[in-house]
Amino acid sequence: MSAREDSNWIKATAQELGFISCGISKAAFLEAEAPRLEQWLKAGHHGSMGYMERNFDKRLDPIKLVPGAKSVISLLFNYYTPETQKDPKAPKISKYALGTDYHLVLKEKLKALFQKMQAEFGDIEGRVFVDSAPVLEKAWAAKSGLGWIGKNTNLLTQKVGSYYFIAEIICDLPLAHDHPVTDHCGSCTACIDACPTQALTPFKIDASKCISYLTIELKSSIPSEFSGQMDNWMFGCDVCQEVCPWNRFAQSHTETKFSPPPQLLEMEQNDWLELTEATFKKIFKNSAVQRTKFLGLQRNIRFLQSSQDDSR
Repeated sequence: MSAREDSNWIKATAQELGFISCGISKAAFLEAEAPRLEQWLKAGHHGSMGYMERNFDKRLDPIKLVPGAKSVISLLFNYYTPETQKDPKAPKISKYALGTDYHLVLKEKLKALFQKMQAEFGDIEGRVFVDSAPVLEKAWAAKSGLGWIGKNTNLLTQKVGSYYFIAEIICDLPLAHDHPVTDHCGSCTACIDACPTQALTPFKIDASKCISYLTIELKSSIPSEFSGQMDNWMFGCDVCQEVCPWNRFAQSHTETKFSPPPQLLEMEQNDWLELTEATFKKIFKNSAVQRTKFLGLQRNIRFLQSSQDDSR
């Protein structure tokens, strides 16, 4: 088969496995992203995420991750659900973390896709990535035409919005490459205007101010300056996605493992305030919320509660 036919076969097979989109880029150094990443790090916008400073070259050069790499295959997997927590006063969890940890689900699907590729194309080398290595996933997805990086720094698409996970396969198979799409944010600033902590400026994010960072990545106490600004989020934040006009096209996912456990949706505000470690382990078994651990989630809930008490 030709490189184009090989690419089309991979895209069709990815769709059969549940991925909503697949795009392919040439494995090469990300020249345009290099100065932007360096500037972002120098400005300290990565907060306490020291790992962002490590493996700088690997983040920009896929060949350093997979020697001999020729192609970067980017894939999108929908996680949107209209389901929400029943109690409007309950502290909130980002939609992506309501079900089974996406690392577990997508790694399995990526491995299945790569195994099918090996069976189809013979002796090829590569690695699969699900937010687990120094890969600039949004940059690669944009480069392969799956969307554009919007003013909220998320990958956006006209037909789907942004409620999806991004994953990659980097391999030594030469494939036909796709092309970037144009930006469609226009004059809209809904995400910037709505951000509770003013973490956004056009096409840039100060992660040290982002609620997702504060509730997940930050291991020390949440700074008091954010009291009253957390919009009741205890794990992650969806505000910049909720207000994005392109997400009016979001449709429910079809992955049963991403369905939230009923008990989680039914928990009321007081249930969260009285959360025990046993309940935490039961509800969040195989959940991305495990990243913050019981004590971390408890810290977040207490911070939200104290903020509400201070405002009274």
